[in-house]
Amino acid sequence: MSNYAENRKARFDYEIIEKYVAGIELLGNEVKSVRGGRMSLEGAFIIVRGGEVYLINANIPPYQIKNAGDDYDPLRNRKLLLTKKEIQELADNDRNKSLTIVPISVYNKNRKIKLDIALVKGKKKHDKRENIKKRETDREIRREYKR
Repeated sequence: MSNYAENRKARFDYEIIEKYVAGIELLGNEVKSVRGGRMSLEGAFIIVRGGEVYLINANIPPYQIKNAGDDYDPLRNRKLLLTKKEIQELADNDRNKSLTIVPISVYNKNRKIKLDIALVKGKKKHDKRENIKKRETDREIRREYKR
């Protein structure tokens, strides 16, 4: 299982409440581009619209620029594949204004490209500072153990 793209900022900016695994509806050249590690989840988010879930603002550049059509949009909306129960849970939680749905990472599982999405709540500034302090102290402890 190899990791193609990761949204590191999401883990820092948000507190993860619940995780889901979704499939992505991609075109053939997009699959090749993702497998080449050229996908970016920076600034991407997920919406529930009309009983369907969409990945918005994820950048997948064309695999071969000269072979891509003139109408190819790297930032197009991509449909996510989830069960009806999961879609209903996300729709119910999406109505809550304090919760957001964000993509976490893209990876392969049995030759299928999967997307980890999470229901998250925004962290406050002091929570982020606590994470930074904890990370620095852990780093210092590891350095001392090496010596």
